[in-house]
Amino acid sequence: MKPWDRLQLVYGEASIEKLINSRVMIVGVGGVGSYSAEAIARCFIGGMTLVDFDTYELTNLNRQLHSNQEVLGKHKVDVIAKELKKINPNLVVNKQDMRINEINILELFNGEKYDYVIDAIDDINAKLLLVDYCKKNDIPIISCMGTGNRRNPQSFAITDISETFNCPMAKKMRRELKRIGIEKHQVVFSRELPLRSENQTIIGSNSFVPASAGLLLASHVINCIVER
Repeated sequence: MKPWDRLQLVYGEASIEKLINSRVMIVGVGGVGSYSAEAIARCFIGGMTLVDFDTYELTNLNRQLHSNQEVLGKHKVDVIAKELKKINPNLVVNKQDMRINEINILELFNGEKYDYVIDAIDDINAKLLLVDYCKKNDIPIISCMGTGNRRNPQSFAITDISETFNCPMAKKMRRELKRIGIEKHQVVFSRELPLRSENQTIIGSNSFVPASAGLLLASHVINCIVER
């Protein structure tokens, strides 16, 4: 008996080999990325790089998968890496406690290739840097757009950035990507109008909307890897 026996019934033996020999990067492991990370780890991916500069705080408890009273103040990448290794001891986890900028993005990748990158960052400038780097280096990437101030997890879809609507973050990304010459880019976005402006200082959230986006990102990445 192997831990991936049930998964193999869905994808087949050859696909399990692909997953074991693949490596992904998840940038931003908060309300969205934490769910992506665990879902992909449970598909027995071979390697995973976790990128996040943040520590857990009280307001994370309502939505971030690995947050609890015992980890408040601890670095997210440290906590999540430890939890993922409990699921799959063979997972090779690379922790990067950093906020992406124009200088350290080269250091982050260090010329290495990934089978897929998930962008679950909140900051538009960091998202642009990540997408631009991946496009220029032929690394598959998918970005998550806004999940805050929404109630309906059924409103998410995967599409090209040009096809998005009702999402202030996607509108900004679309404009800025065009400015740097990127016309096409796959994203997860919500068709639901946010209840309040995403420009407000504090953005409302719940447990199930960002989680649904994170799981949708994970399913897309896993399916793309096994279908190659």
